[in-house]
Amino acid sequence: MVDNADSGADGRRIVVGVSGSLGSLAALHHAAAEARRTDAEVLAVLCWVPPGDELGYRRTPCPPVITAGRDAAVVRLRQALDEAFARRYAGLRLRCQAVRGDTGHTLVRCADRPGDLLVLGAGRERGRLARLVHPSVSAYCVRHAACPVLTVPHPPLQRDLEALERGGHGLRAAAAGN
Repeated sequence: MVDNADSGADGRRIVVGVSGSLGSLAALHHAAAEARRTDAEVLAVLCWVPPGDELGYRRTPCPPVITAGRDAAVVRLRQALDEAFARRYAGLRLRCQAVRGDTGHTLVRCADRPGDLLVLGAGRERGRLARLVHPSVSAYCVRHAACPVLTVPHPPLQRDLEALERGGHGLRAAAAGN
C-alpha cells in the first residue's frame, strides 16, 4: 500500500471514498486524474464498521473482532487500489486509510481541510424503502461536507449490469444472445 505523508505544495487534497465497487473505482480514477492535473494529494478512504454494526459491538465487545474487521478493510482497500491502478501509482501522491465509522459521517470528517475536494461514486438507484433503511452516502456528504463534493456517475459497464439485473433476465440471457 502506498502512503506518502506529504500533501501538495499548497496543501490541496482530494479525499475519495473507496469500497471496491465499480462506482468507487470510477471515483478513484477521477480523483487520480484531478490530482495529477492540480498537483494535489489523494487520500483514499475505505470506511468500515464491526460485524453486527457499532451497536452490536457495544453490546458484546470483542477486540479480536475489531482487529479482524480492520484487517479485512485494509485488504479490501489494497484490492480496490490494485484493481484501479494495477499497482501503477506513478506521478500520484497517494495516502490510504481504512477508517472505522459510518461511511457518510466518516468521509465528511476526513475531508475537513480548506481546499479539500470529496469525490464519491454516484451510488445506485434505489427504491424508497431501501433509501429509508440505508440512506444515500453521497446525499449525506453533499448536505454535510464543508468542502465541494463531486459525485462520479456509474461507469457504462455498471449501468449495463444493473439494467440486466432489473430486467430479471440475469447474465445468462445476455450470454445466450451472443
